[in-house]
Formats: sequence, C-alpha cells, structure tokens
Amino acid sequence: MVSKAWMLGLCLALFASIAAAAQDRGPVTNLPLPRFVSLKAAEGNARRGPSLSHRIDWIYTRRDMPLEITAEYGHWRRVRDRDGAGGWIHYSLLSGVRTVLVEQDLLPLRMRPDANAPEVARMAMGVVARMGACNRDWCELTAGGYSGWAPKTAIWGVRPDEERD
Repeated sequence: MVSKAWMLGLCLALFASIAAAAQDRGPVTNLPLPRFVSLKAAEGNARRGPSLSHRIDWIYTRRDMPLEITAEYGHWRRVRDRDGAGGWIHYSLLSGVRTVLVEQDLLPLRMRPDANAPEVARMAMGVVARMGACNRDWCELTAGGYSGWAPKTAIWGVRPDEERD
C-alpha cells in the first residue's frame, strides 16, 4: 500500500517537472526558450517594452543578424545579440532562418567536420553565415559562395548541445 506522503511527494515532483517544462516554452508560440532566430528586415527597432509606445533602445541594421529570443509577449519577442544588447522586437521582423556570427578571425572552413580535413575557405571575424547541419561539435556554414564546417566554439548563434540535420 502506498502512503499519502509518498503520493503527495510524487505529485509535487510531477508538478515541478511540468512547471519547469512549461517555463522552457514560449507562452505564445510554445517554441523553446531561449532559441535563435535571425533578423528578416534590413532594420529592426529593439524597444524597451513590448509595444510601439515604448522607447527604442537599439536599432539593428544588419539583415540576417543572429538573435536569441529570451521571452514572448503577444506579437513581440525579447531578443538579445551576441553582446547582450537587445530589447523587444515585433515578430514580423524576425525569421526562423538560422544564421551565426563568426567569432574567430580567419576561421578555417573544413571540407568535413574534422580538424584535420582539408580547408576550403576562411571567414573573417564578424561574418554572418547561414547555418546548416550541426553535430555535437561542428556546424556547416555557408557565406559568400563558400560552404564548409566550423567548430561551434568559434561561432555565436547555436547552443553547445544543439544538433541539426
């Protein structure tokens, strides 16, 4: 026979796990939080709060810039960039197309996800590249007509544990 205290403990543990899972999802989209997206528009205003009446704190002027969504409210998404700056941006200015920011100068792109694979190109620090597949340690990047694999540690816009086909 199961005791009431044991059942209560089980219920509380289950509730805590459900609450934690709910906090990891956006209340509007039910998509994971945080998550990476890119700036769809050539310009996007990051506001202090989630409405047009809030002051503009930051203006992003680089199409395809990777941004991290940290919160949702109605049609607004709170984002931050690689430097931690950001604010609330209207969802219509964001895209699910994944891009990353190169954080290492002259980053070698490899033919395969292997440090000993032949180098196919180099990317300058600050380049915004489209992200393709990712395994545990490497991501496939495309920019300027070149495509190759780079270590996750050299780019911003992907979680360390993220894998993509």
